[in-house]
Amino acid sequence: MEALTIVLVAVAIALALAGGFWYARRSDRGAIEPPPRRTTIATPPPSVGDPVVEAAATAEAVDAVVEGGTDLDAAEVEAAPEVEVRPRLRDRLGKTRAAFSGYVRGVRGRAIGDDVFDELEEALLLADVGMATTQGLLERVRSRAADERAADADAVVALLREEVAALLETGGDRALTVTAGEPNVWMFVGVNGVGKTTTIGKLAAQQRELGRRAVLAAGDTFRAAAAEQLSQWAARTDSELVRGQEGADPGSVLFDAMSAASSRDADLVLVDTAGRLHTKTNLMEELRKLRRIVDRTEGALKEVLLVIDATTGQNGLVQARQFADAVDVTGIVLTKLDGTAKGGIVLAIQAELGLPVKVVGVGEGVGDLVAFDPAEFAAALFDDDRDS
Repeated sequence: MEALTIVLVAVAIALALAGGFWYARRSDRGAIEPPPRRTTIATPPPSVGDPVVEAAATAEAVDAVVEGGTDLDAAEVEAAPEVEVRPRLRDRLGKTRAAFSGYVRGVRGRAIGDDVFDELEEALLLADVGMATTQGLLERVRSRAADERAADADAVVALLREEVAALLETGGDRALTVTAGEPNVWMFVGVNGVGKTTTIGKLAAQQRELGRRAVLAAGDTFRAAAAEQLSQWAARTDSELVRGQEGADPGSVLFDAMSAASSRDADLVLVDTAGRLHTKTNLMEELRKLRRIVDRTEGALKEVLLVIDATTGQNGLVQARQFADAVDVTGIVLTKLDGTAKGGIVLAIQAELGLPVKVVGVGEGVGDLVAFDPAEFAAALFDDDRDS
């Protein structure tokens, strides 16, 4: 036992001497300095369904950090304006672009012949452009190819791209109308499941970023879940929600929403309507009634937006005809364009109805609901990087 005690004391003395030696050397060198502070700006990916995704700093701030530039204080980062990154349509057209551009690449470099036009026709039909629109496009391309003495299939493809872009440029103003100092009502119509309520929420969020206040009118009084979903969007976007009891008259909800917007100096009233089957005459008549209520205030109705699910293809064109006849649709919102091979429905709507596609949905986030750009769509459809 006595020997063990001596060993333990010796070990303790050795450890103490080693610690003192380390401390003396550290004191001679001076205190260890921490590495210089560097602000890192991290932008987490948006979660599915999350309506508000805020950028942390300006593009200049991000560049400064990436390049090892001037550090940013937290207050400077917080005060910096948000950066809006618009999704590239070429990156989001997905299945439509992949299928169509595959045919286009297949004919390039070949001599002009019926087989070239047959393959281009097949590509357009597979993209759900529709027979009438496809034939009209290719007839114009054939005529131009003959007049301009096109040398090969590459020239034919270039002419088709020009005709597609020209078609998409027709149909009227694509901008959503808001007039300062006046009542502005946007009605959203369409069948069940196309994304009307989500579209309203995303547009409310975008309008809020532009400094505008919106009142959301829960005109779908037959489906409680619709009002609840709109209520969540109202909370997220600091918008006011006007809703009625389940089964209440949608017209009274719309009237109250317009009154609320007037008394609170709101800029916009966004009106959700029940998702109704376009074959039901009584339901279409209800839409006409809602429009008449808005029209009591002269000039208040700025937009009647038909929301169509792009995955329905030609069925969406049937819906568009019926709704256009009922309520004088001013434009189309095409949702889920990123997840379908039927994106050619854009061309069919434009050619056969003359209605401009104003907004397209190319993802789940708020920023993935974007203004439709005809030139960008045409470039993306033909797998062309020149305009990207």
